[in-house]
Amino acid sequence: MQAAPAAAAAALTALSVLLTLDCLSAHRPPNNQIQQQTDETAQKKKNQPHIVFILTDDQGFNDIGYHNPTIKTPTLDKLAAEGVKLENYYVQPICTPSRSQLITGRYQIHTGLQHSIIRPRQPSCLPSHMDTLPERLREAGYATHMVGKWHLGFYRKACLPTRKGFDTFFGSLTGSVDYYSYESCDGKDLCGYDLHDDEGVAWGQEGKYSTTLFTQRARKILESHDPAERPLFLLLSFQAVHTPLNPPESYIYPFRDMVNVPRRNFAGMVSTVDEAVRNVTYALRKYGYYRNSVIIYSTDNGAQPFTGGNNWPLRGRKGTYWEGGVRGVGFVHSPLLRRRRRVSKALMHITDWFPTLVSLAGGNISQSQGLDGFDVWPAISEGRESPRKEILHNIDPLHKSPIEKKNQDEENWVKTLKNKVLKKVKKKKKKKVLKKPPKQKLAFKTKTTKKPQTFSHHASKPKSKPLFKKKLKPRLKSKPPPKAKKTKAHTWDRPLPNHRPHPKIGGTSSGSGTSRPKSPPPIQTRLKTKFRRTTSQNQNLSQSSRPKSKMLKLHSKSKSKQTFFPYQNRSQPGIPLTKSHPTLQFGLESLQPVWDTSVQAAIRVGDWKLLTGDPGHGDWVPPQMLPTSLPGRWWNLERSILYQKSSVHKNIWLFNITGDPYERHDLADQRPDVVQQLLARLAYYNQTAVPVYFPPDDPRANPSQHRGAWVPWVEEEDDEEGKYQGVYKKSNNKMKKKKKKKKCMLCNLQSFFLKMSEGTVSSRI
Repeated sequence: MQAAPAAAAAALTALSVLLTLDCLSAHRPPNNQIQQQTDETAQKKKNQPHIVFILTDDQGFNDIGYHNPTIKTPTLDKLAAEGVKLENYYVQPICTPSRSQLITGRYQIHTGLQHSIIRPRQPSCLPSHMDTLPERLREAGYATHMVGKWHLGFYRKACLPTRKGFDTFFGSLTGSVDYYSYESCDGKDLCGYDLHDDEGVAWGQEGKYSTTLFTQRARKILESHDPAERPLFLLLSFQAVHTPLNPPESYIYPFRDMVNVPRRNFAGMVSTVDEAVRNVTYALRKYGYYRNSVIIYSTDNGAQPFTGGNNWPLRGRKGTYWEGGVRGVGFVHSPLLRRRRRVSKALMHITDWFPTLVSLAGGNISQSQGLDGFDVWPAISEGRESPRKEILHNIDPLHKSPIEKKNQDEENWVKTLKNKVLKKVKKKKKKKVLKKPPKQKLAFKTKTTKKPQTFSHHASKPKSKPLFKKKLKPRLKSKPPPKAKKTKAHTWDRPLPNHRPHPKIGGTSSGSGTSRPKSPPPIQTRLKTKFRRTTSQNQNLSQSSRPKSKMLKLHSKSKSKQTFFPYQNRSQPGIPLTKSHPTLQFGLESLQPVWDTSVQAAIRVGDWKLLTGDPGHGDWVPPQMLPTSLPGRWWNLERSILYQKSSVHKNIWLFNITGDPYERHDLADQRPDVVQQLLARLAYYNQTAVPVYFPPDDPRANPSQHRGAWVPWVEEEDDEEGKYQGVYKKSNNKMKKKKKKKKCMLCNLQSFFLKMSEGTVSSRI
C-alpha cells in the first residue's frame, strides 16, 4: 500500500522535469542560430583593427627625414614610404586646440577653447556633455589606453583621461614638463611634479627620460593585452619634441657636424622619437597585432624656429595661422590599406580622425552630435576624393588688431574696390542710350551712416547689419534707372553639408551623423540687381567651362553689360570649388564688409585660404645652418622682403594654397569677390560658435598645497564647471608690469640663447 503513493510521486516528479525541459527547449534558439551569432561576433572582432595613434609635440614640416635628409628618421621614413603620406593634412597652431579636436572631433569654436591653451592653474577642460573618441571606441568593444601628454585640463577628476574614455593613463597633465625631473612650472616660482599613473601621482620616476619611459609603458600594455580577445586603441602622445631641449648625449652625437646648437639638440630629440616608434612597431609584430593594425603618425602643430624646429619652406611658425603653423606632418601605415606606397593630396583635418576611426572600428557615429570631421578612410586607403572641402582654422574673438588700424584698412579696402569697379565700367561701356552733357561723367556717392559693428563670439543669433551701410546713387538728374528685382540670398549663406550645431544651439541629426540648422544665417549682401544662379558640381572651372549667367547691369544714362568678378580658381582649373557653392557675381552694392576683419580668424575653402586680424609672425625661416643660436643672421635672411611688403598694416590676406603653397603672393586686392565670400563663410561659422571659456587662475591649484604635485584641486560636489561667466581680463596693475617687462624681452631672449649655446658647446659634442 505504501509503495503505490511513492511510485505515483516519482511519476509526477519525472513528468514535471520533462515539462520543464520542453519549456526550456521551446524558448532556446536552435543550435545553428547560436553558432551563427557566435560567428558574427567573432567576425566583428576580427574585422576591428588595432589602432595605434602616435602624436608628437611641436614637430615642424621640415623636421622629418622624408622632407629633410639632415634629420635622421629611418623608421618613420620607412613606415611612411610603405604606407600613405598625408601631404595636405592640417592641425591647429598650438597644443590644446589640436588635442581637443582630435579627442572630440569638433572645431574649437564649438568647445569654448578658441583662445590660447589651458594653463595649469585654470579651472577649465573639455566640456562634460561632449562625447570623446575613446568613449565611442570603448562602446565598440575596444580596450582604450593613453600614454604621454594630456594638456586638456585637470582641475577636477571629471577632466582626467580616465574619466574621458581611457581605461588607463600614464603621463603628464600639463603642457610643458622637464624630461628627467618631471617638474612643470606655471611661471618662475610656481612649479610642481607632473607624472601620473591613472588618477594617482607616479612618484619616484625622476632621472628617467620621458620618451623612453613612455615607450616602456606602451610596450607593457601591448604585452599584457590579448589581441585575439579584444581590439586595442593606444594613444601614444609623446612630450617630444617640445622644449626643453635636453635629449641624452648619445642621440646628439650623430649630429655633431650640425653647427647650430639648438638645431642639433632638436635633431637628437627627433631621433629619440624615431627609436621609440621602432620599438613600438617591433612590439606590434612580436605580440600579434601588426597584421590587423593601423598606425597613425601626426604632429600637433608646427615647429618653433627659436628652439631648433623648422617649417621650411612653409611660412610662419607655431602659434600662427600661416601654413607653417597649421600644416602638419602625418602618415598612415597599415597592412589593411588597399593602395599603399603613395602620397595623398586629399584635404584632411585633425577633426577627421574621430569619425574615421569610429567608423573603422564599427562604431555608431550617428550618436555623436555636432561633429565637424569627416570619414576620410576611403580617401586614405583607396585614394578616393576627400569629402572635406573646407577647414575653419579658428575664430578667436579675444585676439584683435588695433581698432584704429582696422578702420583705416577697411576704408582703404572699400575705396580700392570702388575704384577698380569704376574703371571696369568705363572700359566696357558699349553704347549710349540717353543723351547727356559733353563733360558730364558718371559718379557715385558713398554714405557711411553707421560705425563698425563690434564682434560677438556668443552662440546667440547675431545682428545681420553690415559693418558699413552704403547707398550708391547716380548724380545725373535724368530719368531714374529701372528698378531691379530682388534676388534671393546666395548659397554661401547656407550651412555646410557636414556641420551639425552644438547641442546647446540645437539642430537635427541624421543617420549619417550630420545635420543642418533650422534656418540659414541672416547674412545679406543686398544685391539690387538680378542674376541667374547655376550650380556646377564636380566640374572643372576652366575658361571654357564657366557657368553661364546673366551679366550685372549698372544703370546710368547709358546701359552696359559686364560680368563682374566671377568666383572661380583660374590658376588651378582642374580643381572644383565646394559643391554647395556655385559661381556668384557681385555688384557695387555687395562690396561691403560682412565680417569684423580685426578679429583673428582663418578659413580654407577649396584652393583659397583667407586670414583676418593678426595671423601671427609671417616669416619664412630657412634651416638653421649658421653657427650662432641667436635669431640674428639666419632669422633675418628673408625678413627684409616681408617687411617691405607689410609696411602698411593689413587685416586681410588671401592665398591660393594649391598654386602658392608657401603663401608668397597675397591676392586679396586682385580677388575681392573671393574675399567677400570667404568673409561670409566666417560670419556663418561665427553663428554656431559658443562663448570663449577662459577663466582666471585659481590659487587653490598651487602644488605646494598638494604635496608638491599638480593634481585636481576642485571637489566634484563643488560643481565648478561653468562658474566663470565671460572671459577673464587681467587687472591694470598686471598689464603695467607686463609693459615694463616687454622693454627687456629682447635682452632676456638673447641671454637665453647665449646660455644655451655656451652650455652645449662647452661639452664639445
